[in-house]
Amino acid sequence: MDKFYAFIENVFMKPMTKMAEQRHLKAVRDGMVSTIPLTIVGSFFLIIAFPPVPQGWKESMALFIWIQNNIGDILIPFRLSMGMVAVYATYNIGHSLAKGYKLDGVSGGTLSLLAFFMSMIPSVATGSDGASLGYVVPVSKLGGAGLFVGILTAFIAVETMKLFRDRGITIKMPEGVPESVARSFEALFPTVAVVILMWIVVVFLKFDIHNLFNAVFSPLTGLVDTPVGAVVLVLLITMLWTAGIHGVSVIGAMARPIWLEMLTANADAMQAGAENLPYITPEPFFQWFIWIGGSGGTLGLVIAMLFARSKYLKDLGRASILPAVFNINEPIIFGLPIMLNPFFTIPFILGPVLTTIITYTVMSMNLVAKPVILAPWTFPAPIGAYLTTGGDIKAVLLCLFNIAFMGAIYYPFLKAYDKKMAAQEEEEIESKGEVI
Repeated sequence: MDKFYAFIENVFMKPMTKMAEQRHLKAVRDGMVSTIPLTIVGSFFLIIAFPPVPQGWKESMALFIWIQNNIGDILIPFRLSMGMVAVYATYNIGHSLAKGYKLDGVSGGTLSLLAFFMSMIPSVATGSDGASLGYVVPVSKLGGAGLFVGILTAFIAVETMKLFRDRGITIKMPEGVPESVARSFEALFPTVAVVILMWIVVVFLKFDIHNLFNAVFSPLTGLVDTPVGAVVLVLLITMLWTAGIHGVSVIGAMARPIWLEMLTANADAMQAGAENLPYITPEPFFQWFIWIGGSGGTLGLVIAMLFARSKYLKDLGRASILPAVFNINEPIIFGLPIMLNPFFTIPFILGPVLTTIITYTVMSMNLVAKPVILAPWTFPAPIGAYLTTGGDIKAVLLCLFNIAFMGAIYYPFLKAYDKKMAAQEEEEIESKGEVI
C-alpha cells in the first residue's frame, strides 16, 4: 500500500496540484461555478413546465392544463438562464482571469463578452411580409454548445489586455480622474485589438469558430458519455482524493464544460418533447447516483459506522450522519480518515467504479430516466435523484440501491478498521488502570 501511495504522489499529486492552481484552469473553474445558481433556478422552471406527475393529471386537472397552455411563458426563465449559460460563464471567466493577472476584472469580463459575441455572425430576421425585423444572433450558441468558444474568447481577450499592459501600451489618465474611468481608458487599446482580430477572423475570413469547436469536441463529448469515459473520471477523482487532493475540484474544472453541454442538450431535448434524451453522464449522473453522501459515495459507510464497536467511529458516525445526508463528507475524508488510509483506499475507489457501471447500464437500457435537471447538490440524494430525472420514481430506487451497495462494499473494510480501533481504545483504557 505504501508503494501505491508513493505512485499516486509521484505520478498524480504533484502535477495535479500544479494543475489545480494553474491560472487559466482556476478561471474556468470560477466561471463555471458562478453559473450554478442560474442553472439550478432555470432547471426548476423546467420542472414546472414538465411536472413529474402522472399523464392523467396533466389532462384533467386545471393547474396542469394551465401549465400546458402557458408552457412558453413558463420556460422563459429557463431560456434566459440555463439557455444562455455561455454568456454568463464567459464574463466570469474573463473577470477571474483578469483578476489573476492583477488587471481590472470588470474590463476583462466585458472584453471577453464582446469577443464572444463577435464570434457569431448576426443574420437579418424578416417577417411574413418580407420586412426586416433587425439583426439576430443564433440563440443555440449562447447555451452549453457555446461554452468552449466562450472560454477561448475569454482567454484571448484577457491575454490581449495583459500583453498591452506588459508592453506599456496604454492610456495613462492624470491624477484625480476616478479609478473606474482610468481603468476604462486602460482597456481602450486592447479593445481595439480584440475587435479587429475577431472582425478579421469571423467576418472577413468567414471562419466559424463554433463549427470548429463542435467538430473537435463532439468526439470528446461522446467519449465522456461512455462507460469507459465515466469510469476513468471516477478513477481519477477517487485516486486524487485518497492522496489528499480535492479530486472533483481538479477534474471538474476540465470536465464541467462538457458536463454542462450534455445537460443543456438533455434539457433542450426534454423541452422539445423527445422521449429518449441524448446523454447519460452529465454531472448530475455522478452527483446523485455515484457521489451519494459526498465523493466516494460515503453515505453507506457513515450509516454502517453508527453500529461500530469503536467509540471513536460510532461518535464520528453520529456527528457525520447529518452532513452526509446533505452530501458533505469532509468529516469522514479527514476525520476517519479516508485520505492516505490503506483500510479504505480500495472501497473508496472500487465502490464508485462499480456503481458507475451499474447506473450507466440501467440508464442505457432506459430502465431509469437520464439526468436532465441540475438540482442543488445539498439535497438528500433520493430527492436529488427524483428531481434530476424529471420525476422518475425508479431513480429514487436506484439511488437507494446504490447507497446499500456502497455500504456493503465498505462494510468488511470498516469491520477490520473497527476491530483495530476498538483494540487500541481498550489498550488505552487498560494503560490508565481503568477496568473495562
